[in-house]
Amino acid sequence: MVLFWPIQQELDCINRDGSILGRIRFDGNKNEYVFNPVNDSISLSDAERKSIIARLAGLASGKFTIPMQDDD
Repeated sequence: MVLFWPIQQELDCINRDGSILGRIRFDGNKNEYVFNPVNDSISLSDAERKSIIARLAGLASGKFTIPMQDDD
């Protein structure tokens, strides 16, 4: 299980232990949502990987959104 928590225009991906696995953000150069791990040494479980892939697909299809923050 992964909790997706909005921060600015990103989603923190947090595991059951409360550790941040990485962040999902929109990459304007690629025109797609991407997952960026906190560091390359993080090993995702199969369930975590599937949950992140499902969230990326949901963001791409419009099923999910990332709330935008207006700092003005």
